[in-house]
Amino acid sequence: MRLKELVIRDFGLKLLSFAFAVLIYVTVSTAIKREINLAADTLTIAESRIFPELPVLVVSSAADVRQFKVRPSYVEVEVRGAPGVISKLAEKDVRVLVDLTDIKWAVGLRKRVEVSTPPGVMHVRVTPPEVEIVMPAKTE
Repeated sequence: MRLKELVIRDFGLKLLSFAFAVLIYVTVSTAIKREINLAADTLTIAESRIFPELPVLVVSSAADVRQFKVRPSYVEVEVRGAPGVISKLAEKDVRVLVDLTDIKWAVGLRKRVEVSTPPGVMHVRVTPPEVEIVMPAKTE
């Protein structure tokens, strides 16, 4: 008797809860499958391009008038994006920077290279990822 009461009591609410659970499961599983398919489509239509010699630009504060140099002064950058965007991409659209705004003085300093690309383009790798900073002594 107790088992029958347990099943029959609030049967409408239990049925509604079961229907919502099935609906949520179907929605989530469909969304996951779509996202995986979209990611796979995005990867298959992406095209990469290598720029073998992009100059490294040095960014420093306006008050710092020292002449910073970097070694090597050119790096190789690989970018990826949609074929239409990559085919129109020029070397001037990809900027390679080293930020030295907080540097006072250092010997043998190495800084990470930062790459700036237009929308729809992402940089995949930079070779070398760091450059050596050569700077004169600061005179005050």
